Amino acid sequence: MSRYASDGRHDGWLRISAYLALVIGLVAALALTASAAELGSPMANRTSSSVDLPDPTRVEAASLGEALARRRSVRAFAGQALLLAEVATLLWAAQGRTGPEGLRTAPSAGALFPLEIYLAVGSVEGLAPGIYRYVSGRHRLDQVAVGDARRALARAALDQSWIADAPVILIIAAVPSRTAAKYGDRSARYIAMEAGHVGQNVYLQAVALGLGTTVVGAFDDGRVKDAAKLASDHEPFALYPVGHPKTAAGGAAPR
Repeated sequence: MSRYASDGRHDGWLRISAYLALVIGLVAALALTASAAELGSPMANRTSSSVDLPDPTRVEAASLGEALARRRSVRAFAGQALLLAEVATLLWAAQGRTGPEGLRTAPSAGALFPLEIYLAVGSVEGLAPGIYRYVSGRHRLDQVAVGDARRALARAALDQSWIADAPVILIIAAVPSRTAAKYGDRSARYIAMEAGHVGQNVYLQAVALGLGTTVVGAFDDGRVKDAAKLASDHEPFALYPVGHPKTAAGGAAPR
């Protein structure tokens, strides 16, 4: 009799242990999901490779007026790699946070921030080629894909081969539901406005750094999403190839 009673207690402990393991697993999964949501990053886009970016450079060489006057669309790039500090400053200009309350360098309707910034890296000192997502709140890059995607993006942009010559391609994507939940049909207009604000920041910051860029809006949305490994609810809005302008002699322009 005691043997059966002992076996029953043993089975009971096994059931309790299995139940506790299940509860612990569920709690851990919920914690990971909450953390991803806080950062605004789809779990499918996260990898173990993250790069903390240096503080953005406060460029004093060009005033705002000078940057506006010198702004041009650049489609020819020298072969010079970008510095990580230059990349960090460009990304901060696009969507960097400017205060503890979460506001950013570009205005957003209702402070809903539907835009996500991705970076296709080909030639940056200290940064492996790949697709990265800019995490504004942490001022860091999370790698979402390995390998140089610039040629794939150039083909997706109606075979504009010059795009692949830029050391990096900044990709502005949007999650429309973030704004639509509050503004409904009006949200498409607000998101387009916001993308324009971000793009002008990128243009002017590039000029201040001695770099060049131009906005590219002619592309196949589906092919860009595939090349940049965007999440299913992320829609590409614009591409910004960025690099050192190519001079008549073929070198980098004076900085």
